[in-house]
Amino acid sequence: MNWERFLKYNPLQQFYSVSNRAIIYQVSRDLMGETMGPVTELWKLTPVLNILKKQQEDGSWKYPKKKTDPREISGYSQLETFRQLGLLVEKYLLNKDHPSVQRAAEFLFSHQTEEGDFRGIYLDQYSPNYTAAFLEILIKAGYTKDPHVKRGLEWLLSLRQDDGGWVVPLRTEHLRWGEVKQLREPVQPRRERASSHLATGVVLRAFAAHPEYIMNQNVLRAGELLASRIFKTDSYTDRRAPEYWTSVTFPFWFTDILSTLDSLSKLRVPPEYPGIDEGIAWFAKEQKNDGSWTVHMLRGGGDKEYNLWIALIICRMLKRFAELG
Repeated sequence: MNWERFLKYNPLQQFYSVSNRAIIYQVSRDLMGETMGPVTELWKLTPVLNILKKQQEDGSWKYPKKKTDPREISGYSQLETFRQLGLLVEKYLLNKDHPSVQRAAEFLFSHQTEEGDFRGIYLDQYSPNYTAAFLEILIKAGYTKDPHVKRGLEWLLSLRQDDGGWVVPLRTEHLRWGEVKQLREPVQPRRERASSHLATGVVLRAFAAHPEYIMNQNVLRAGELLASRIFKTDSYTDRRAPEYWTSVTFPFWFTDILSTLDSLSKLRVPPEYPGIDEGIAWFAKEQKNDGSWTVHMLRGGGDKEYNLWIALIICRMLKRFAELG
């Protein structure tokens, strides 16, 4: 891989002395093109076993903070299950062949509404962002052809704003939390209002993970819209300031510059596209001469090698863009 197209320094040098088997596996496979042994060897690692032993009988993981509203308890059980499943799938490459992943997927699917979305984080309100986040991990776990996934993705497409992006409908009404708690029906989207790049970026991750939906014209239109919003202020209050773009996370959570470019590279939007070129240039500027990056990282969870996981995702993203031509 010729990194000189985007970077001044070879980013692979930071991985030469790594001992983490999960990182070595993905660096070797995805960046160096090496044929690796069975991925199931990673499933036996201690961090995986530590996560699995906390799984509940119903397939969920228990949210660590106490909730009293039954609707919140349901929603936050889904949220914690998504978080733990994300670690297992993204870092250790567990998939639907593993019985614990099957149980977690069954738990999440059991909370999907007839419409196709997942509710609970915002009580009874629509949550396109968390719906998409759940779907993204399930797709990456191998549930690409599951009818639950298709129903969820179609629901997301049906909820687009007129500009082609997404917003949490609740945010368009500027309701206070006390007012939201009184609602028993979801606020309907006001399509004429501007989308949110925070919501749009999270939703696009689900589509970018799916081998069929990456070719959907509405998805590509949303990708181009998101590219035009890079480093700009959001239209709504959640993580509105431009500096949130450069606070990156893995596994992905919010919309940031890394998750955005990762999705756009999968959608095959060219690196020269306005906004994308600026994002890639930012990563080049932040790179150190040892090949690593100095970026603001969120949600490390005490992982001492969190910076290496971030570097892996940056490299994979840049490799995809380089392969586009």
